[in-house]
Amino acid sequence: MVKRETNLCLGVDSFWSKLAMVCTQDIVLHNYFKNLIVLGESFLPLDGPLVLAPTHRSRWDALMIPMAAGRRITKRDCRFMVTVSEMKGLQGWFLTRLGCFPIDQLKPSLTSLRYSVDLLIDQQQLVVFPEGRINRSGKPIKIEPGLARLSQLAFRRGVDVRVVPIGIAYSTVLPKPFGSAAICFKKPINISELGKQAASEFNSKLCKEMDAAEQAALHAVGRIS
Repeated sequence: MVKRETNLCLGVDSFWSKLAMVCTQDIVLHNYFKNLIVLGESFLPLDGPLVLAPTHRSRWDALMIPMAAGRRITKRDCRFMVTVSEMKGLQGWFLTRLGCFPIDQLKPSLTSLRYSVDLLIDQQQLVVFPEGRINRSGKPIKIEPGLARLSQLAFRRGVDVRVVPIGIAYSTVLPKPFGSAAICFKKPINISELGKQAASEFNSKLCKEMDAAEQAALHAVGRIS
């Protein structure tokens, strides 16, 4: 068990994770969408410490990522960093057993950040939505500072973290039944220096690559001619 695991979640329960894969990937996604498109698969590392950094346009994003980068593809689970509000009630009960763990976006605790680093040290893949919340307005991508801080903490611990920029798009702003959904991976980037300047440069590059990935995904679903 990863250090600090029991403080934040119950890890990945094999029964619930397998059931979730069948329900979300085989039933829900394949029946709701007519087309599921995956681009840039070759950019997705299959081992080593990894952070998946997707755009966030819909709640469907949380199902698209494990479909394209989860256990069936990479032989490992997607460990989601989830807002505190999402970890309540029955939903929180399930998420806790699927390896998700809470973080306060406005004031990330050291416990959550250190646990994230523990997961990376353990060679796992972590999903972080750099924008922090769903953005359907079409406004330019704006990244919260948490991911750069996490990457620098991991670097300080001697972990070479690769961050994969991801774009996700749907054929309509609000995904509709029998529409199309696309996810695009870009070449991993990393942060190998400490300090505000290095974090700023990292965020700038990540924004650019996430936007490029999203444009490719939008083109794939027919929203860019």
